[in-house]
Amino acid sequence: MKKRIIAIGGGEIKSKTTLKIDEYISNLAKEHAGEKRANALFIGTASHDSMPYFNSFRKTYTSVFDIKAEVALMVYGEMSVEKIAGKIENADCIYVGGGDTVYMLDKWKEFGIDKMLIDAYNQGKIICGLSAGAICWFKDMYTDYEIMRGQSSEYVLRKGLGVLDGAMCPHFNEREQDFKKALLKGEIQNAYCVENDCAIEFTDGEMTNVISAGGKAYFMSLSNGEIIKKELK
Repeated sequence: MKKRIIAIGGGEIKSKTTLKIDEYISNLAKEHAGEKRANALFIGTASHDSMPYFNSFRKTYTSVFDIKAEVALMVYGEMSVEKIAGKIENADCIYVGGGDTVYMLDKWKEFGIDKMLIDAYNQGKIICGLSAGAICWFKDMYTDYEIMRGQSSEYVLRKGLGVLDGAMCPHFNEREQDFKKALLKGEIQNAYCVENDCAIEFTDGEMTNVISAGGKAYFMSLSNGEIIKKELK
C-alpha cells in the first residue's frame, strides 16, 4: 500500500479557498475506505483544539464531500489517549490543522500521538495538513514559532517529525523575502516552498504531485551564492 502525505501551504478552509485540494484528499480517502463510508479525523492541536476550526472542516468534508468527520481532542483533557488512538485507527484520512507547530509537537509527544500518527502513515492512511499540519512531517520546518511568542521578529528552522526528508516553508507568498534572506545567510540549504491554496503530495517519501487551488509550489536552494527557484509541477 502506498504511503501518502499531502502538505498544504496555507489557505482558509472556512471560506473554501482550498476546496480543490480538499476534493483531491476526499477522493483519496474514499478510495482508501473502499465500500464503507470514508472517515476523516481532524486534529486541531496546533490551534488549541479550536472547535470553530473543526466545524469549518466538517462543513467541507461532510457537507460537500460526504465524508464522516471526527475530531481528536487532547489539549484540555476531554478525551483519553485510548479514545484518540481508536479514532486514529478508524480513520481513512487524518487532517492536521494549522497553528502553533512547536506546541502541537510537544503535546503529541507528551501523549505518544506522534508515534501513532507515524504508524498510521506507515499503514497507508491518507495523511494531510495545512501550514503547521504540513511542515510537521518534514525533517526541518521553517516556522513563525518565535514570532508568535514575541521572542523574535524572524522565522526560524525547527526540527519536525522527520517522516519526509528536507525542509518546508508554508505561506510562501507571504514569506518569500524572509526565506531568501535565510538562504543567503546559510541558515537553510534548500526547502520545498508552498504558497497558500497549494499543496504538494509525497508518495512513499518522494514528491509526486502538485495540487493547486490557485497557489504555486517551488523548490528553493542556494548554489554558488545564487538563489535557485524551481517551480514544481
